[in-house]
Amino acid sequence: MSYLKPAELVPTIIDAGANKVLLSTRDTLLRSIMGGAILTIGAAFAVTVSVTTGNALLGAILFPVGFITLYLLGYDLLTGLFVLGPLAWLDKRPGITVRAVLRNWGLVFLGNFIGAFTVAVFVAIVVTYGFSTAPNEVGEAIGHIGEGRTVGYAEHGAAGMLTLFVRGMLCNWMVSMGVIGAMVAKDVPGKALAMWMPVMLFFFMGFEHSIVNMFLFPSGLLLGGQFTIMDYLVWNEIPTVIGNLVGGLLLTGLPLYFTHGRPAARRATPQAAPATTAAAEHELVSEPA
Repeated sequence: MSYLKPAELVPTIIDAGANKVLLSTRDTLLRSIMGGAILTIGAAFAVTVSVTTGNALLGAILFPVGFITLYLLGYDLLTGLFVLGPLAWLDKRPGITVRAVLRNWGLVFLGNFIGAFTVAVFVAIVVTYGFSTAPNEVGEAIGHIGEGRTVGYAEHGAAGMLTLFVRGMLCNWMVSMGVIGAMVAKDVPGKALAMWMPVMLFFFMGFEHSIVNMFLFPSGLLLGGQFTIMDYLVWNEIPTVIGNLVGGLLLTGLPLYFTHGRPAARRATPQAAPATTAAAEHELVSEPA
């Protein structure tokens, strides 16, 4: 079969989470640096397509190229680990503690930022000929994105902060489904399609992704955007990270775990159960919702 049913999928998700949390510091940093870099070069590509063609939908359709590539290569994003790590902890996998999960998140956040910031510097150099000219049209667009999604939220006060948080939640609902989509399929075309669909949706709808923003906002500052580092942290990055965590866990990870994963005590099949009953139960649990 080229498709994992939900009852088979959840143990795969938990296994992946446990493996990620237990990775060495070196491997965690390397994989997250490359993950942040590849995702954000895809974001730069999508912005370039949107600006040069005047077609935002086309940019959104092509944005998942970076996301698909990084997951096919086994690299990591913080937004995916917001789902994988806690499920491994809930399932009481050996060595998976709250401290281990938080350590993993901290390392991946750092690695993703290094990768994204590096791409931000590279893109700023490209669109300004090494900072020797004014930004081209793509550079100007990136600067304005940073303004609208920091100062623009601040202008609305608490309502702006609520909007930012909810956009962060909705973003990682979609992105984490893309991460899990890579595990649903067993062949490359299936994995690519399963990842592409929800990621395209989040990008076109303007939801807030903490790793993409690690590229957009530093590059916006380098290109003359009219906002500050504090604007970026308070009115985007910090609320977006929290929204990404809540959305990925609450809307993707926990529903899958509790309806298909089942805690260990409930997964155990009684020894005295008739074979026909056990088989019937397996068929019921394995059917897609």
